[in-house]
Amino acid sequence: MTKEDKLNYSKLLLENARQCVRTARNNVEFRDYKAAANRSYYAIFHSMRAVLMLEEENTQQSKHSGVISVFRQRYIKEGIFSKEHSGTISDAFEIRNEADYDVSYIISKESVVEQINRAEEFLKAVENYLAQQGVQLL
Repeated sequence: MTKEDKLNYSKLLLENARQCVRTARNNVEFRDYKAAANRSYYAIFHSMRAVLMLEEENTQQSKHSGVISVFRQRYIKEGIFSKEHSGTISDAFEIRNEADYDVSYIISKESVVEQINRAEEFLKAVENYLAQQGVQLL
């Protein structure tokens, strides 16, 4: 994959992250809080992949834990992103798993709106980082 291909794919991932935030907010309006939790997590996940895409090709791996681990090691541990973002990732991952796989799990509107807000903050931090790296955002 060429550098230009990586850059274009990174931009597409970022657009997917933006769409996930919009969809999460729409899901709240329809009182589908589990779906909103899912979409807000995926906004974070696609944002991480957008960053990783710039340096490596294998960001299409199916293991979410692998993407999270690499992102934390290279970007949070190194101080590029704040340690609060690590908590955002953990919380969103845990809530998404509960919402997707535990039929008895209940998430409140307030909790899911907070998660969406945190996902949006994460997305903005990624957009700022990519802009600093010279990426022309869509």
